[in-house]
Amino acid sequence: MNGTAIDHVKLRIPDGGVETALAFYRDALGFDVDGMELYESGEKPFFSVRLAPGAVIHLEPDPSFDPASDRNAYDHVAVRIDDTIDGIADALSAADVEIDRRLEPLGATGVAPAVYVTDPFGYRIELKADASD
Repeated sequence: MNGTAIDHVKLRIPDGGVETALAFYRDALGFDVDGMELYESGEKPFFSVRLAPGAVIHLEPDPSFDPASDRNAYDHVAVRIDDTIDGIADALSAADVEIDRRLEPLGATGVAPAVYVTDPFGYRIELKADASD
């Protein structure tokens, strides 16, 4: 079996967390949102944050959502961003999104600078610049 890329990650969010999710992923981070019509009509139990043409995060409101108190089951999802690390940091600052830490971790495309942020539901997101930046 040969994997080629991560297609999607599905995360549970609080039942009343849709507007908070949109404010963070769409408004602050600038990602497009797909499937709101299907979610709002009840045809799908989730909507999607479009990270790239072939990659999304599904967000499913769940009345039994309970944020993890430790990170044993989930640590982070890494998203490659078409920008320099300074451009990413500047965009986050302009959106008032706090950077948790800055590193140069090893990832699928090699070592590259990255920043980590935490979404409003406690999920850590790694925003990774191009390895050549």
